[in-house]
Amino acid sequence: MATALANRAAQNQTTGLLRLSFNFFRNLSTATSTESPGASSTASKKPKRKKKKNLFEVAQFLPNWGLGYHMAKTHWTDVSYQITKINLYKDGRHGKAWGVVHKDGAAAADAPKKISGVHKRCWRYIPHLSKPRDTAPTLMKPTENAPKAESELA
Repeated sequence: MATALANRAAQNQTTGLLRLSFNFFRNLSTATSTESPGASSTASKKPKRKKKKNLFEVAQFLPNWGLGYHMAKTHWTDVSYQITKINLYKDGRHGKAWGVVHKDGAAAADAPKKISGVHKRCWRYIPHLSKPRDTAPTLMKPTENAPKAESELA
C-alpha cells in the first residue's frame, strides 16, 4: 500500500510539471501575438472579396427563376444565354439549365441547348438585353357588337 501511495505521488508531480510547462508555452505564445497589434489590424482593414455566384444563385432573385432573362459569364463579350428551362436540385443552388444562345443581342440558334458550366462562379445577369414578358394574359371585355354578329350569322 505504501508503494501505491508513493507511485501516485510521483505521478502527480510529473503531471503538475507538464501542466506548468504547457501553461508557460501557452502564455508565451499569446504574449508574442499581442505585441504586434499593427499586423493584425492591417489584415482586417483589407476589403474582403465578394464571392461570385453561379447561374442558379443569380437566377433565384429574378422573377420565375430567370426564365426569359439573359445571363452570361463575366469573361464573355457579346455572348449570352436567354434562359428557357431550369431543373433545380433540392438545395436550390445546383441543377441544370437550358437556353438560347444570343450573340450581339440577336439569337444565334433557334433551339435551346443545355448550358455548360452553370455551377462555375462567374455568372451575371444582363439587364439591357432582357425583355421580361407579361405572364398574365390580357383579358378582352366582350362588347355588345360581338353577340350581335354571332346572332346575325345564325
